[in-house]
This record gives sequence, C-alpha cells and structure tokens, in this order.
Amino acid sequence: MLEQMGGVSGLIYSSVPVIVFVLANSLFDLPVAIWSAVGSAVLITILRIVRKEPLQPAISGFFGVAIAAFIAYRTGSAKGFFLFGIWASLVYCAALVLSVVVRWPLAGVVWSYLNGSGMAWRKDKHSRLGYDIATLALAAVFAARFVVQRWLYEEDYTGWLAFAKIAMGYPLYGLALLVVVWAVRRSDKRLKELETGEELTDAEIEARLRVKYGESPAPGTQ
Repeated sequence: MLEQMGGVSGLIYSSVPVIVFVLANSLFDLPVAIWSAVGSAVLITILRIVRKEPLQPAISGFFGVAIAAFIAYRTGSAKGFFLFGIWASLVYCAALVLSVVVRWPLAGVVWSYLNGSGMAWRKDKHSRLGYDIATLALAAVFAARFVVQRWLYEEDYTGWLAFAKIAMGYPLYGLALLVVVWAVRRSDKRLKELETGEELTDAEIEARLRVKYGESPAPGTQ
C-alpha cells in the first residue's frame, strides 16, 4: 500500500508543493506562489520519470496541486489553495462510511483489489467486521482533516493550514493503515481456519483459534 502511494519518496514529494506555496506567498505574492507550487509539482513529475519511479502518485499529485492552484487563483486568496483538499476529505469520509452501511467496506475492497485476493472475506461476518472497523478508522482520519482544516480556513490561518495539511496527511493516514493491517491479518487467519473446517460452528472455530494462539478455550467450546 505504501508503494501505491509512491513509497517514502512520495510522502516527501507530496509536501514540497505545499511548503513552496506558503513560502512563496509569504515572500512575494499570490501569483508567484501559485506558479511556484505548480512548477515544483512539474519538476517532481519530471524527476520521477527520470528516476523511473511509479508515475501514478506523481500524476495524481500534479493534478491535485493544479486544481488547488486554480481555486486559489479564482478566489484570489492563498487559503483557497487548501479548499479542494478540505472538501475532498469530507467526500472521502462520506464514501467510506457509506461503504460500511452497504456492507462493502472500502478497506477490504481496496485491499482485495491491490493484492488480488478476491472477496471471500465478505461471506464471513467476523472478517467483514474487521474491515468495517478499519474503514471507519480511515473515515475518522478524513473527518478530522475536514473539521480541523475547515476551522483553520474560516479563521484565515493559512500557515497553520499548510502545517495541518502535512501533519494530518500521510502521517495520520499511516496510523489508520495500522488498523487496516490488523483487519487484514485477522481476516487471513479467519479464512484459513474456515478453509480447513467449513462445517465447524463459530464457537468451534474460535476455540481452535484460541488453542492455536495459546489462549484458553471459552467455556462450553471444548
């Protein structure tokens, strides 16, 4: 999943246009800041092409910066540079919550798509519950981004907006991914047990898992 985001270098690259924009805006004016941010995004894309690194994160990042710069230009305000990301966070949060409601948690769907493992986990309520929790953890990240950054936007704290965008970006996203990893491992163990004992009841499967991982069986499941 880290590779899909562009690796460690991608985490660094994503912060550069934001920092360049804020610095240029503080030292010069908005038009210079806009072109500086777009220029830095172009240079990053070229650099990734030269280094033969994955282009998808770079291209996505470039279009994200371009849209943010266009909004800043249209609004005539530096804080407009962050408006697209703020509302995008709300949309992502809503999509994640909706996926849980319709019983297709996106954490599981995306993971299954990335590693080609299929959707067998959807037939097991315990696996689906784990992915529900992971999806809601991701939704909480985007909800926090929206609430905090929207407040900073309304208060005209452009510098703090840049800090929040970086601090609440990949670092906070990484914490939510730990929950996704937990859900994946939980589901994998569960599905392996089901493969070897399809006729077992949930209680019997749980008892076998407890024995396997060194826990005492629950009463009445021996």
